[in-house]
Order: sequence, then C-alpha cells, then structure tokens
Amino acid sequence: MLRVLTAGESHGPELVAIMEGLPSGVPISADAVRADLARRKLGYGRGSRMKFEEDELSFSGGVLHGFSIGSPIALRIANTEWPKWVEVMSPEPLELTEKSRGRGAPLTRPRPGHADLVGMQKYGFDEARPILERASARETAARVALGALARAFLGELGITLVSHTLSIGPVRVPDDAALPRPEDVDALDADPLRCFDAETSARMVEEVDAARKDGDTLGGIVEVLAYGLPPGLGSHVHWDRRLDGKLAQALMSIQAIKGVEVGDGFLTTTRRGSAAHDELFATDGGIARASDRAGGTEGGMSTGTVLRVRAGMKPIATVPHALRTVDVATGDTASAHHQRSDVCAVPAAGVVAEAMVAIVLAEVALEKFGGDSVTETRRNLQSYLASIPDTLRTLTGSDAALAGA
Repeated sequence: MLRVLTAGESHGPELVAIMEGLPSGVPISADAVRADLARRKLGYGRGSRMKFEEDELSFSGGVLHGFSIGSPIALRIANTEWPKWVEVMSPEPLELTEKSRGRGAPLTRPRPGHADLVGMQKYGFDEARPILERASARETAARVALGALARAFLGELGITLVSHTLSIGPVRVPDDAALPRPEDVDALDADPLRCFDAETSARMVEEVDAARKDGDTLGGIVEVLAYGLPPGLGSHVHWDRRLDGKLAQALMSIQAIKGVEVGDGFLTTTRRGSAAHDELFATDGGIARASDRAGGTEGGMSTGTVLRVRAGMKPIATVPHALRTVDVATGDTASAHHQRSDVCAVPAAGVVAEAMVAIVLAEVALEKFGGDSVTETRRNLQSYLASIPDTLRTLTGSDAALAGA
C-alpha cells in the first residue's frame, strides 16, 4: 500500500514529505524532483514571490545511490525565506521584537474564499495565521515532490503523464485540438500558460494582462493525460476502490480546485445515450473503441486507452482590490488581508494536478500488481497482460487512438 504525508507551514522552516510503500529499485533523482519543483513555479501571471522563494531539496531517508530501497522515503523542502519569519513562526513562546511585530501582527480580517474564517471557528483561534499558514498552496510543493517519486515508479512500468492548460477565464482551447504527448512536455513548459495551442495561448496572455490591469484574478481548467496504462487499474466492487473516484478526491484536495471531470465529463451529460458512449469493434489487433469520450475509464477501472482527467481552478481569492470582510477583533466591516499578488496560477495547478494523478496511479498499480521491488512489480504486470485471453484483448495507447480515428 502506498501512503503519503506532508507537514509544514507556508512561512515555516521547511516542508516535509514522506512516501511509504514505494518498491525498491526505482531510480530517484534529486535533480528530477528539483525540476518538477521549478515547473510548479511556471506560468504567466505569477507574482513576485515565485522569483525570490526557492525550494532547497534534501532527502532524509529511503534513497541510496540514486535508487529507492523499499523503506519510507522522507524529503525536506527548506524555506529560504525562513530567516525573516523565525520569530513570527517560532514553535516556542516569545515576545516579538520591533522588527518582527509588523509581520507578526494578528490577522483578524479573514479573506473570503480562503480557509481563514471557518478554520478559526473550527480550531478555536482568534486570528487567521495558524490557519492560512497550513492552508496555503505552498503545501503543494511537497505534493509535487512526492508526485515526482510516483512518476519515476510509473515510468518503470511504461506509464507517462502530461498536463496542460485547457482554459484561462473564458479563453479555451478548441475542442478538436490535438492532445499533447510525453514528447511535448518541454514545449508545454516553455509556453507562458503551458497551453499546447499557440493561438489560444496568445489569447490567454491577453486575458491575464487585462485582469492584471483591472486589479483582478483568473481561474481556469487543466487536463492531465496518462499514457501507457494497462486495463483494470481500480475496481468496480466498492466505492473507495474506483479509479475515477480516487482521482476526483485527489484533484479536489488541491487548493482552489472546485470541479473535476473524467473524459468528456459534463459535456457527455448533454448527449443522448447513442452518442455518449465508446462503441467497441473488432480489429486484427484486438478489440478497439470507436471513441474515448469516457476518458480512459469504465466502471471505475482503467480501459488501457489514454486517461483524461480535468480539474477546474477558481480565480485566486486574494484579489488585489481586496474583498470586503469583517474584522473579527472589532466586529467592523473591513478590507481583507492581501497576502499574495498572483493574477493567475492555473499553469502551476496543472503541475500539481499531474503530481496528484501520478500518486493515485502509483497507488492503484501497486494495489493491482504488488511487489517489494520494481522488478517484481514489472514482472507481475507483464504476467497479468499475458494472461488476458486473445478474445478479450483490447488495443491500448496509440494503437487504440489510431483505431478510433
């Protein structure tokens, strides 16, 4: 069983992440993890914090000479801004100095759209600092690092992931646009909005510029694609074993994500049944699907075709104009605290979504194939595929896409 855990606050000394259950023999590269952490900062419309906030990565256990050893992997992401927050975020009680008193002033004006007010109610605080520090999207750096480990494992099984931006505000990639493939990741990361359609990307940049000029923020939709999945990951037998359910929960857990769909999702609800489902037909190579509206899942299980899952991110709730709130210290109407200055963080959300999908797929792959070493897991996967009778074999990956076309 794969288990992950993160700890740490936005302005604390470090984020800590632990992954338990990864088999031995998975190639783990600190540089590869750092590269993913850098990808998390990409995107036109990010604020100045991305320029000065660095991620200093170190491993504390579970990796030896570049490979996982089967024990829990522990990693740390140090906060280079920690020296400015030593007093404000001190675990020990102390009196703030004059220098730290402004930064450490009680945050009594909860921000609409954030966890501030409900968190204060739930945990019994009279200010938002203890809530916003953990609720911050800074925590996603730890998830991205864990996702890099999961993706390294999936790569050993021939499974690769790609994320890209489908929409920013009202600007959306055309429905008939080509899907990016693993070899397109460098081009995606080079695009200002991580959008695979150049014309749409240019219009997205204009939309971000307009929102910045208006002192406003933008949301959007990201899509994660998984290539090389075998059929049968997940299960139909109970609600908490369904692959689509696991993906939805993982993606909805990302800060600011308000909606998830698999495949054509909500669009399919507008179709009649005769046009909603992926018909099957016989080919010389096996059973093929005439389309992939279901996005690579049926009955809570992977079909072996390309997995497509989307996540919708709301506009950043900390609007430069500052939304109206209540100062809980005085009871008066006030303007909310302004903690950051991003206009749009949708491209970064795509990288985080990719990490979460990787973690879920690694979990269900280990549930299906097991193995204390990656060699054993790979052998079990190959044995499973070989055991499928010829009469039930389906085309997968690019073969299935060509058949459907």
